[in-house]
Amino acid sequence: MTKYFKLIGALLILLAAACSPKVNNTVKKPGAETNVAKAEKPVKKFTQADIALLIPFKLNEINLKTATKAQLDRANMAIDFYQGVKLGIDSATALGLNFKLDVFDTRDDNSQLAALLKKGSLKNSNLIIGPVFPEGLKYLSTYSMANDIAMVSPLAASRPSEFNNPKLISIVNNIDQHAVKIADYIAEHYQANNSIVVLINPKKTADEQFATPLRERFKQQYPNYVVQEFTSAYAFETRMIKGKKYAVVICSSELAFVAPSIDKLAKLKNLKTGGYELNLFGHPNWAKQNYNIEQLQNLNTIISSSYRIDYKSAAVISFVKKYRAEFSFEPSEYSFKGFDIGFYFGKLLAKHGESYLDYLTKEKYRGLHNNFEFEYHPQYGYVNKDLMLLQFKNLNLIVVD
Repeated sequence: MTKYFKLIGALLILLAAACSPKVNNTVKKPGAETNVAKAEKPVKKFTQADIALLIPFKLNEINLKTATKAQLDRANMAIDFYQGVKLGIDSATALGLNFKLDVFDTRDDNSQLAALLKKGSLKNSNLIIGPVFPEGLKYLSTYSMANDIAMVSPLAASRPSEFNNPKLISIVNNIDQHAVKIADYIAEHYQANNSIVVLINPKKTADEQFATPLRERFKQQYPNYVVQEFTSAYAFETRMIKGKKYAVVICSSELAFVAPSIDKLAKLKNLKTGGYELNLFGHPNWAKQNYNIEQLQNLNTIISSSYRIDYKSAAVISFVKKYRAEFSFEPSEYSFKGFDIGFYFGKLLAKHGESYLDYLTKEKYRGLHNNFEFEYHPQYGYVNKDLMLLQFKNLNLIVVD
């Protein structure tokens, strides 16, 4: 319950600071006017960057006496992300630029966004971070394009093609990217003449979202590989061939399906009983689920992931200390994500001013939770192509690519 008492305290602070759904934070570094980094392509003197942060605090729905755990969790996510962004922008002031951070409670409601646009609340922004959820991103895309303002999709794993916004910056990898990463890894580490790629696909909609780009990647880029598809590990067993190497991909993240599938594959691989040579690749959602770790390790299981936080690294340890000192409680996953976004874009703005987008595809970033390496698509904007592969090993997830 300590987490929720701290959350309630944070909510009270926000409520006090946000009588309207807007909180203004102007982060300034003394003497910054004399230390502004020289822009490589100066168009005018740039002394302050205006950043709008749109997140669903839903302050209008929070009753601190009767709030449910789900409501508190949702608000906790918003607060942690906001605090991470703020700390990241604070850190970027070391490069000599002033920042004005305007924070808006979107309430996860497009009518709230409409009210902000009607008031002209975003018109002076150099960058918009948010909204968090796809519907809000879709709603705001027209405004973003019409006013030539870049907007960051900070947490949604949606396909950028859903928004058709060349000013959109997508941070989180979409499911197609995960599938391509797995397919490329298999093609690099398995020989087509003695290996078979197997998709265990129960064919539900969510499963097909992962299976379809996997299937297409092999068809288009690696047509010499044999790709087989089965609805279950039990059906796969009937078609196995001794002497072949199997790269098995379970396309589901449904616990009730995955757990017995892993168990079956572990038994099929048991070399002590004359088993088969197979290794397992899983759905990215497995990183947040619990399966038999011993079986996953014996199957040399690899999954793709948009982020990983190494709590033993010096940079993470330093961040945790700063976060505790600033906010008096522990950072969550969303605190790390907020910091990396705030710091990265703060640095870009400080170095390049209003022309920062020209450098988005040129400047990589090694963050606390993930790395940023953007590529540009004229129809749907900037997409982070950096993605990790993690292997279950020594009771942990180890980066292998």
